[in-house]
Amino acid sequence: MQTVREVMTTDVQACTSQDNVYEVALKMKELNVGAIPIVDHNQLVGMLTDRDLVTRGIAGKKANSSRVTDIMSHNLFSATPDMSVEEAAQLMAEHQIRRLPVVDQGQVVGMISLGDLSINQYSDQRAGAALTEISEHHPH
Repeated sequence: MQTVREVMTTDVQACTSQDNVYEVALKMKELNVGAIPIVDHNQLVGMLTDRDLVTRGIAGKKANSSRVTDIMSHNLFSATPDMSVEEAAQLMAEHQIRRLPVVDQGQVVGMISLGDLSINQYSDQRAGAALTEISEHHPH
């Protein structure tokens, strides 16, 4: 059984809840990523995604100087490094999540994305079915 640790991206950069929306958006641009974990005292407290920037930021008429906590996602799902790839894929499918932080004792140690799952080989057909389900659904 393949674990999340084997397929996750480990070079994950985070921002803090003290950062403003512009600073996080700039980091997303520089890193060419669609999500940035938000941490306080090295503990995961939220995620800011490109979708959050559009729906809660721009469409919500929030200024670039707004605190990231005003528009970030607070209700988070996460994986652990020892979780099976199948479990992570199922969690992502159930909750329509394309990027899942990997957390160990509250600290972000990696990120697993739909892309990470799609390019890795794993034997369980249910994990593949979960990926198909994510791909076929469009976020609300």
